[in-house]
Amino acid sequence: MIKLEKIVCLNRIDYLHISAILSFFILLGSSLSAQTAHKSLRFGDNAYEKGDFSGAEINYRRALEKENAAKSKYNLGNAVYKQGRYEEAIPQFEAAASSSLDPEMRANAFHNLGNAYFEKQEYDKSVEAYKNSLRIAPDDMDTKKNLSRAMRRMQQQQQQQQQQQQQDQNKEENEENQEQQEQQNQQDQQQPQDQEQDQQQQQQDQQGEEQDEQKEKEAQPQERDMNKEEAKKLLQVMDEEERKVQEKMRKMKGKKTTTGKDW
Repeated sequence: MIKLEKIVCLNRIDYLHISAILSFFILLGSSLSAQTAHKSLRFGDNAYEKGDFSGAEINYRRALEKENAAKSKYNLGNAVYKQGRYEEAIPQFEAAASSSLDPEMRANAFHNLGNAYFEKQEYDKSVEAYKNSLRIAPDDMDTKKNLSRAMRRMQQQQQQQQQQQQQDQNKEENEENQEQQEQQNQQDQQQPQDQEQDQQQQQQDQQGEEQDEQKEKEAQPQERDMNKEEAKKLLQVMDEEERKVQEKMRKMKGKKTTTGKDW
């Protein structure tokens, strides 16, 4: 048991020594990393002041790799903004505004965020960013001026959008009216054609009926006028028939009628 306790003690001593050494190197590494981040940040600031915004961006990104500091994010946003890449600058300003403990930096980050949105013509978001900046620094005249300009642009944009919507609506209504008018014109043009076709059909039907009647007449036997000889013979036949009838009636009158009684 004694031997085991020594071993444990020795191991504990070794572990403490190792932990202390590791902590020292970690602190040393952090210090060196912070120094490197500050160095890159300083190089970035020098490049920014000279107008070398691309070089400033490279150094600010290096500083962020070493230390995730709000100042590096804010400066990176400025360098990217100066290059006209407003979409990329926005998240950097938002990160700086949300992570910085310095009120002045937060106000500036919101201010520049409003500028980035203004350049993108997203005036409603620009107005909100300027308001957030003024909540922190209410006396900042530059932010007030920018807010006033952004609000005017937002109103103009809203009016333009309303006008565009009205124009689109009018255009749609005009297209519908034009379509209805074209349909009505087609119907008006079609109606005389239909009437003409109906008249033509009626004429064709009437002509067909007349042709049918003519065919029926042609199919019937034709009567012809009798000549004088035929008329004379017909009268003789009729006279003969009349004579026979008269003679028959005289014979019937000449017969005596008898009754059944003997007086």
